Amino acid sequence: MTVLVAALLVVVFAGAGCGPAEQAVIKIGINAPLTGDIPKVGEGTKYAAEMWLEDIEAAGGLEVGGVTYKVELIIEDNESKAESAVAANTKLITQDQVLAIIGPQASKQAVPAGEVANNLECPMISPWSTNPRTTKDRPWVFRACFLDDFQGPAAAKFVTEEFGFTKAAVLYDVASDYPKGLAEFFKAAWEELHGPGSVVAFESFTTKDRDFSAQLTKIIDSGAEFLFTPQYYDEVPLILKQAHQLGFDKPIVGSDSWGSAELVNLAGEDCYGCFFTTHYAAAGATGATKEFIDRYEAKYGYVPDDVAALTWDSLHLIEQAIKDTGGLTGDIEADRKAVRDALARIKNFEGITGNMTFTEEGDPIKACVVVRISEEGEFEFYKFVEPE
Repeated sequence: MTVLVAALLVVVFAGAGCGPAEQAVIKIGINAPLTGDIPKVGEGTKYAAEMWLEDIEAAGGLEVGGVTYKVELIIEDNESKAESAVAANTKLITQDQVLAIIGPQASKQAVPAGEVANNLECPMISPWSTNPRTTKDRPWVFRACFLDDFQGPAAAKFVTEEFGFTKAAVLYDVASDYPKGLAEFFKAAWEELHGPGSVVAFESFTTKDRDFSAQLTKIIDSGAEFLFTPQYYDEVPLILKQAHQLGFDKPIVGSDSWGSAELVNLAGEDCYGCFFTTHYAAAGATGATKEFIDRYEAKYGYVPDDVAALTWDSLHLIEQAIKDTGGLTGDIEADRKAVRDALARIKNFEGITGNMTFTEEGDPIKACVVVRISEEGEFEFYKFVEPE
């Protein structure tokens, strides 16, 4: 497994015989999908981490309890695979002796990797994993995004209020934690609003499937007024294309996994006019969010997606938690616990994806953004959906 300099937190103190001028080091690392099915997610993660490190280095290091530490970043490639994400977390915790972990991003990797972090008592923040199982009964695991048990009802509420529809169709990957869980949360919320049977088509497929014509034909024949498909950005273009080729001309709604900068490049006009729920909208951003977007675009040549923004917030959450410990002891187990406890205490954190206060489960209380993809292919802010 490739190890890159770029993101996991570990404290390493100068050993015996080192000169007094040698600076203590904090290692920070990320468990990210640099290769595999969703490499753009890994890229945004890596780029946001590099920007964060630039700021730390420009300040001369990270000051904690009166001591200024040099920061090293390490990125492990989880290859978009659950087993690789587990192996990455195990290595980072037991061999690299990290202080805390950022990532994984996707729920398929974050759920099993979170079990490792919790069992080995190392704080972990997943920027992008919305599946409730990522943090459930895991006091060492946090996230920077809302949960699917909020996102599903938020999407149902938005469609109901915006269009007045009563008949829904859902198409999802039954073999993947994220779309399966979100599809089920959406279905339950829709039927609570509109009654049993109001999800007139609940169609599934399996990871790597590329022909959705049978499912889409059933959806068209069902009389559904719109389609909800909570798939990853690399799968959505084919679904949209096939739906339109079969004559489906009704609204198509997605979820935060649509939010990659690659979606429009891959889908083209097929995604114009679609809506999806997500964590922030780049178009029309102001303040610190706009500053981040402008800097990222100038440096890397494209507008950052929600993964990059959430990674940026996650790194600043870790930075604040480390500072809030009041000082690091050099005892990795004690310092990990101090960081975990400091994370749990954070209130009203002002992130670029919204303000956050953690629940006891390690989940932030924050609003959901609905984005419309414009006819120019831009992700435009449409409206907020607030928690109840």
